[in-house]
Amino acid sequence: MVLVTLVIGGLLGLGYGLALYATRRGGLYAAGGVYAVLSFVVNLIRPIPFIIFITAARPLTIAVTGTSLGVRAAIFPMVIVTIMATARLVEQNLVAADPGVIEAARAMGASRFNALIHVLVPEALGPLILGYAFLFVGVLDMSAMAGAIGAGGLGYFAISYGYDRYNDVVTWVAVGVIIVMVQIAQHLGNTLARRVLHR
Repeated sequence: MVLVTLVIGGLLGLGYGLALYATRRGGLYAAGGVYAVLSFVVNLIRPIPFIIFITAARPLTIAVTGTSLGVRAAIFPMVIVTIMATARLVEQNLVAADPGVIEAARAMGASRFNALIHVLVPEALGPLILGYAFLFVGVLDMSAMAGAIGAGGLGYFAISYGYDRYNDVVTWVAVGVIIVMVQIAQHLGNTLARRVLHR
């Protein structure tokens, strides 16, 4: 669930975030109306607690996946939430990048699209990698709640075999696995970001 969500949600969120950055005021494709709609959608979905979003999105989940239970039914809302979180993360990191890089690229004849994709994104790649490492933690949190709709995962394991059976050892094993996964993801993110920033 985590891997599929990160790949699909991360890629679509990157595109959404680029659209947010490009259409904002002063952007390469500035369009106030388009930006307002894109930003509204993000602000509409992001604040909703995931456990509530799963139930609220149930009709759409059934329409798309054909079911409201299991891994497929969990991945769909997870991908939606990940897209929104990634989009805002990408926008914020691109806004923080040096605008002079874009100006220089445009002065050298680069198209708006090439300046955005081939100049600005590589410029902000280090912070973006760190952002994606942080995003991994959020997706892992969502996967733990996905057990509520029969999708299994560590959350379901900890509740069913630990909490419900008064077995604290099982619960702490699940906690330990999550901590190890997060540490590995953060270490990989830090390592990749350092290499990118020192190029």
